[in-house]
Amino acid sequence: MSGQVVRDSHGIPHLRAGTVLDLARLQGLVTAQDRAWQLEWFRWRMEGRTAEYVGDDGVPWDRFARQVQLEPTVRACYAALDDETRAWVSAYVDGVNEGMPTGLGQAPELGLLGLRGLPDEAFRPRPWEPWTPLGIFWAVHLLFGTFPAKLFNDHIVHRLGADWLPLFHAEGATQSGSNAWVVCGERTASGLPLIAGDPHRILELPGCYQQVGLACDEFDVVGFAFPGVPGVQHFAHAGSVAWGITNAMADYQDLTREELRRRDDGCLEARGVAGWAPVTHHLETVLVRGADAVEVPVVVTERGPVVTGLESGLEAALSRGTATGSSAGSRDGSPAAAADCFSLRTPSQATIDLGFEAFLPLLRARTVDDVEAALGRWVEPVNSAVVADVEGRVRHLVVGRVPERPAVNFEVPVDAWDPRHEWVGWRRGPATDVVEVMVSANDRRSGGGLGVEYASPFRADRIRDLVGDRRGLTPADFLAIHVDTLNGQARLMRELVSTAEVSGAAAAVREELMAWDGLSVPDSRGAAVFAEWRHAFVRWLTEHRALAPLHEPTGHSRLFTTWLTVPLQIGIGWPSMVRGASGHGIDVATGVAEALARVAQQGDEATVWGDRHWFDPVHALDGLGGVPTAPDAAVPGDKGCVLAAASAPGVTDRCYVGPVARYVWDLADRDSSRWVVPMGASGVEGDDHFADQLPLWLTGGSLSTAGPAVRE
Repeated sequence: MSGQVVRDSHGIPHLRAGTVLDLARLQGLVTAQDRAWQLEWFRWRMEGRTAEYVGDDGVPWDRFARQVQLEPTVRACYAALDDETRAWVSAYVDGVNEGMPTGLGQAPELGLLGLRGLPDEAFRPRPWEPWTPLGIFWAVHLLFGTFPAKLFNDHIVHRLGADWLPLFHAEGATQSGSNAWVVCGERTASGLPLIAGDPHRILELPGCYQQVGLACDEFDVVGFAFPGVPGVQHFAHAGSVAWGITNAMADYQDLTREELRRRDDGCLEARGVAGWAPVTHHLETVLVRGADAVEVPVVVTERGPVVTGLESGLEAALSRGTATGSSAGSRDGSPAAAADCFSLRTPSQATIDLGFEAFLPLLRARTVDDVEAALGRWVEPVNSAVVADVEGRVRHLVVGRVPERPAVNFEVPVDAWDPRHEWVGWRRGPATDVVEVMVSANDRRSGGGLGVEYASPFRADRIRDLVGDRRGLTPADFLAIHVDTLNGQARLMRELVSTAEVSGAAAAVREELMAWDGLSVPDSRGAAVFAEWRHAFVRWLTEHRALAPLHEPTGHSRLFTTWLTVPLQIGIGWPSMVRGASGHGIDVATGVAEALARVAQQGDEATVWGDRHWFDPVHALDGLGGVPTAPDAAVPGDKGCVLAAASAPGVTDRCYVGPVARYVWDLADRDSSRWVVPMGASGVEGDDHFADQLPLWLTGGSLSTAGPAVRE
């Protein structure tokens, strides 16, 4: 393999090779050197084998991965690729396999798991399969869609009634916080467009994106890659064209309520539109470290694989002819309640296509039209993309596959036997030319109307206000917008507390909140008081007798805890709930006053936001002693800000969601473009580049994408 690897001062790799295949192999090799533990963990997840290494905590994911048929699906998708894409992915895998033994020799996680063996005997990983990158990409995004939220919607409907859904679904209820915007050349200092963006996801250790430069005889691109996936997928600058994305908040996954029965001859059937039809089913065995193996029933109907409702085993679930769920004694740890049996239908499984055939055309793109053509092959997740080129053209695209079906499918599980819920084609997202400014922030305006839940329009409106009618804009101006901390939830809070009937210490808390400037910065006492009031108000809502039925067990796997835990969901959606709560027997004014009183009772602790809002990325082995950790750091921003560094109101103020990357793409001069990630290029704790970008990320700083002199 020929090629050159040159790293900049922060260890970011810039790669050059003569051919596309040599470059793919080099990218795989370098990724294995920098992120070997992360790649090994991702591969275990793809295979549904995490419990084999980490014990019982891995069972919920492994059960899901087996039931959703993750690896068989991506194996089929790999086989369906065109010859060139298949060879490109395989070359990347060859590089990973070459680099993994050395890379894993540096990974402290293997020592924590006791996998190193003798002091002079490194852990020997099993080779990657050619389809492993497809599995890693899909595993990252399977829970990124809407189907887990539909489990909670179903719980709401059954426990409270369908009329409660709007309280939880109005704009503002989403966890998303990504931003992307583009300004046309007539408004910039250079005369050519600028693009900026900052995807917000769960903060992970190591980070979920990898900065990389990829150059060969056919293209020269800088951008962000998912470790374990070749090329760059979401955000990149190819010299003459650049692009960025946010989640379009589209609904493209269906949960279907299934009825199963066993015939006298032992054949398993599911009830569909045409009546009862045979399904495929078998048992798989999940090995569990330190415990007995777990048998996992796998059932695939015409709609898709059953992903919840079989937790207690297939035979028990079918004891009365219809699959209805879980039992208290299941290894999965599910509550003692019956759950419906639901299958999952996704575009990727329905078409045997993960969209990988978009990746090489993206790398080769030279114009806006090229990017638009490449993204025409995108499947999921559905994205809102902004694209610009050196000719000054700017486009906004909503890309991916959204099935055409009734609106009810977008909100709740639907019955398999009802023909009204069948898919009848694909909906097309908008594709429009941009005039002057376009902002995409998970809001309804930029999402193309392909979903139900959207973010509050505050972030998009705030970015538009910050751009305003300014001219002569530069990358530095865009970087400042990235870290704006005006909290959009402050206005709603003031509306609520301004009329609260309180006195004494509670009134003093109210006055302090009314005086707060709305900036969620680390040294702000007002931001800390607001956070404490928000905690108290969310807890009051959570405790309200009208919502008591929601606290009853759902019967679903603990894999879906984030979506099914009532305090978490109310903490996310409280701004939406207050708008319609009075019509459902919830006196918001009483709750606002009670929250003020609770804050007053806690006394004057004189804390500031930075004392509460700490950088708290998750690690796959959290819970084990000695896992790699991030440096302690106070994080600016909050859920309601453009800098949507979020926590869990009602539960914790620790920052576990935030911008997992920031970038500004300058179409006039790529070397003037900027980027930064929360941690660093290396996934190895103790490496100089493990967390060397964190100080920049915290303060709004960035690095040049120019890197070393690697381009000819």
